[in-house]
Amino acid sequence: MRQTQALAALTALFAASLPIAPSALAQTPTTPGEETACSAVAAPPAELSGWGHAMPLAAAGAAENLDAARLTLGHAAAATLPRTPEVTYALRPEKPGGSVSYGGLFAFDVPKAGTYIVALSTGAWIDVVRDGKAVESTAHGRGPACTGIRKMVTFPLEPGRHVIQIAANGAPDLSILVAERP
Repeated sequence: MRQTQALAALTALFAASLPIAPSALAQTPTTPGEETACSAVAAPPAELSGWGHAMPLAAAGAAENLDAARLTLGHAAAATLPRTPEVTYALRPEKPGGSVSYGGLFAFDVPKAGTYIVALSTGAWIDVVRDGKAVESTAHGRGPACTGIRKMVTFPLEPGRHVIQIAANGAPDLSILVAERP
């Protein structure tokens, strides 16, 4: 009992010293992979503010169909994906998924060199391809709690057309957003 009270006091002291609300601590997963329980949807960071206004968009199954699968920077898409066997990737994904998974291709244009975030509602594999080569990511992690963003991957990108390859998704749909990191 005494140890429990001491632990509770230390937890309260620690929570008070953080620059976040103590209620946010209750929403933080306690083990890796554990989903956060949310009582309300939280707003994403400013650079991802378009997340809540997704427009329908079908992923391309091959590079020649990319004009119909164009993402606009800062705007989310509620994407539908074909089954993996129906997709012809520009490059073989590092984690291509199996015959029962889903994937697809999207095009987007980068106006200026910088760091860009690709945010997904699922844990699917993300590749960004430019001029036939994969762009190496510089960071990856989970999205902010309770926003619906499950995965974020950061890429250093140069101006021009880029292709996002989604692979190994467990369902035929996901939300996706690409935004410049401030």
